Amino acid sequence: MAFHEYYKRSILKSITYRFIIILSDGLIIFAITHRYDTTAQVIVFSNIASTIMYFAHERFWDNIHWGKSRSTK
Repeated sequence: MAFHEYYKRSILKSITYRFIIILSDGLIIFAITHRYDTTAQVIVFSNIASTIMYFAHERFWDNIHWGKSRSTK
């Protein structure tokens, strides 16, 4: 049986990964700017773009068979 990752799993992985990045980005950006408005604007823009790119990256790699093994269960 071949391994297949469903879109829902990829979406959930993207969301949880973005949450971690939002927290770290927010701390770094605020430490540099000391402005809540600038921090929020940069986080919103960069994380929407990054989430879309991560999802596309995950789906692209799901179609590559290199490095995968067949499950025996």
